Amino acid sequence: MDFHYASQIIKESASSCLLCSGKNCAAACKNGVDAAKIMRSLRFENYCGAYSLAKKNTSCLTCDSRECEKSCLKGKITRPIPIQETISALLSLQENSAELKDGIVNESYDEVFLDTLFCGVRCENPFFLSSSVVASNYEMIAKAFDEGWAGVAFKTIGMFVPEEVSPRFATLQKEDDSFVGFKNIEQISDHTLEENLDFIRRLKSDYPTKVIIASIMGRNEREWEKLATLVQEAGADIIECNFSCPHMATHGLGSDVGQNPELVASYVKAARRSTTIPILAKMTPNIGNMELPAIAAVNAGADGLAAINTIKSILNVDLDSFVSQPQVGNYTSVGGYSGKAVKPIALRFIHDMRKCVETKAIPISGMGGIETWRDAAEFISLGCGTIQVTTSVMQYGYGIIHDMIDGIKRYLTKYGYNSIQQIVGKALPKIVPTDFLDRSSKQFPKFIREKCVGCGRCITSCYDGGHQALDLGKNGKPVLNKNCVGCQLCVLVCPAQAIIPGTRTSILNKK
Repeated sequence: MDFHYASQIIKESASSCLLCSGKNCAAACKNGVDAAKIMRSLRFENYCGAYSLAKKNTSCLTCDSRECEKSCLKGKITRPIPIQETISALLSLQENSAELKDGIVNESYDEVFLDTLFCGVRCENPFFLSSSVVASNYEMIAKAFDEGWAGVAFKTIGMFVPEEVSPRFATLQKEDDSFVGFKNIEQISDHTLEENLDFIRRLKSDYPTKVIIASIMGRNEREWEKLATLVQEAGADIIECNFSCPHMATHGLGSDVGQNPELVASYVKAARRSTTIPILAKMTPNIGNMELPAIAAVNAGADGLAAINTIKSILNVDLDSFVSQPQVGNYTSVGGYSGKAVKPIALRFIHDMRKCVETKAIPISGMGGIETWRDAAEFISLGCGTIQVTTSVMQYGYGIIHDMIDGIKRYLTKYGYNSIQQIVGKALPKIVPTDFLDRSSKQFPKFIREKCVGCGRCITSCYDGGHQALDLGKNGKPVLNKNCVGCQLCVLVCPAQAIIPGTRTSILNKK
């Protein structure tokens, strides 16, 4: 194996793995190597956890039978995952490599605590299911609690049961990734109010230490008051006012409210009049300035904020029928966009509310594109006290919580933190206005010649989309010229990771 490409082998295998529920590869191994768990950890960016598992049993490296690969269901589609090669590549990594640098491998993390106090409510960790189909009945949520989720934002409850359409989901695809973005046109809970209240009662009775956030949506002040009363009586710990669903069939609900600070204030006040438990206002991203309705919600009595809900979207137009997806009969509608693709937008809105004077001290439950422990840590570093997840659970199931907890604990231990609270808001001082950025130096690219395969991707991108700063050398590899401005486009497009950021250099003396 060429160990220069260990990380590529690992990432390609992890992204191709089907993450089968049956875990055939692990069951087939006669030496007890849990390949399924290793691959899952790699998929969710818990490289240190995967490395630790692989180190405990290295028999995979000398195995000739490869029963795990013979049992791999990916082989029925294209070819089996090269499990032995992947584990070999994983074990070849140095413990200070880019993949392993953000966590510990061998040390104990027993003294790291993930419990947090959010709006005065104790949570065993910051990981919650967000208000959606993944949190819509007793059996589902009980299973999630058993797996280790600290709490749930129960699927939005109303005084009415909506009529749903079929199908109601669609995805944005890119190359081999079928879940770059996710669109849904599903409305609030399709259970009756009585059924939903019973679910909450039973969950609180059976899981008293878990946190239940009851998401509610009323059509007028009277309904907001009544719903707030009923969910508190049923046992909810926190109320989340849904001011942000972008595709309700009836106007005057969801994001129609969230874009109107006056309505937000009116409905928060209505809920506040009839409950004593904390209230979160769930914000819509379908607005230019989220701070305005957020301030209105806080001034009206909201104890915290939740952001972001899904983004209004249209995607995947079929060029035969000219119908977008999901196609309901011969039509579709504007729906809510979520998934990994919206994470940068969510982080921006979190940042804006954290920098706003009126909302900077208000607790925020963050969501939008969170799939891994690293995503979660990024939201927390921008000031979120808890995070909420949906799309990743829809793809991979509740079990992703294990790598979220394991990965973030390994990270905290590596950097000397013993509490999740110590990284809340740590990234905020690093985000500054553009006129504050250093313009007196440049960071030029550095070329790792032995890793370059001579594909020319960097040259093409630099010439057609950059500053024509790369020439083709005699050996078929790129050579930097004086046109380079340090934009780093070449670093981003290199498929072999043969270009990395170099040392920052002052340019003052060159003028």
